[in-house]
Amino acid sequence: MNTENKKSNPWRRINTKRITETVKKLFIKANTTLGADMVSALRCALQQEESPIGKQVLTKILQNADIACHEAMPICQDTGLAVLFVEIGQDVRIVGGDLRKAIEEGVRQAYGEGFLRKSLCDPLTRTNTGDNTPAVIHMDIVPGNQLRIIAMPKGGGSENMSAARMLTPSAGTDGIKKFVLETVDRAGANPCPPIIVGIGIGGSLEQACILAKKALLRPVGEKNTSDKRVTQMEKELYTRINELGIGPAGLGGRVTTLAVHAEMMPCHIASLPVAVNIQCHVARHQETII
Repeated sequence: MNTENKKSNPWRRINTKRITETVKKLFIKANTTLGADMVSALRCALQQEESPIGKQVLTKILQNADIACHEAMPICQDTGLAVLFVEIGQDVRIVGGDLRKAIEEGVRQAYGEGFLRKSLCDPLTRTNTGDNTPAVIHMDIVPGNQLRIIAMPKGGGSENMSAARMLTPSAGTDGIKKFVLETVDRAGANPCPPIIVGIGIGGSLEQACILAKKALLRPVGEKNTSDKRVTQMEKELYTRINELGIGPAGLGGRVTTLAVHAEMMPCHIASLPVAVNIQCHVARHQETII
């Protein structure tokens, strides 16, 4: 009887200790190693940039990333707010404790053992929490028996320049593009360009913001292939943003953005939510599947 139950049991057990260790490693690596896609995009930008100062800035950015990787040091002094996207297979059973607490402990250990700056504080008193927790955790239930964890340390400079707006349905595509361009132009040098621009269209107010942040996880320059209208919008905005002349570090030049990534989903007939999440040139994220 026990043997039959064991064979028919679809659950796969994952211990919280393994999750904590995984989260710790992901955040340390994300803060010290720039993704290969980002490095490639920066090298391409160096070839495209015509401004001597812009070229110098891009060269220093690449040198900085190389030193950080080889010395296992943070790429940037702002080691970010800990954001995670966690996809939980419906056939997974978490054992050994609470999943959220296990993730928080991984963040706590990463920022302690990795000597990463702890940037989280009370919104009103500005008292530091001391360990960069609590983290911002987005959880989704998906088919399968695996656990996918994406760690995304998000810097304050780029996050501060992000924005969301509830447009009227009549604003349409032109209204969306106008809002995106206004947001990037207003941001100027503050988000440490060259930037990546994540755009979320549709859903609700909060869902548009999540879509925009998820868009930043796409490999740099990879197009949205699910909707030709969104693909065209990404292409046009990429060109128009780079025509703003903000340039690397905001010192002028051709390269203001390395990529524009947009995601879209249906929304209420009475609304048109749009969010813009700007990412700095230190576009950090690491992921793994358990």
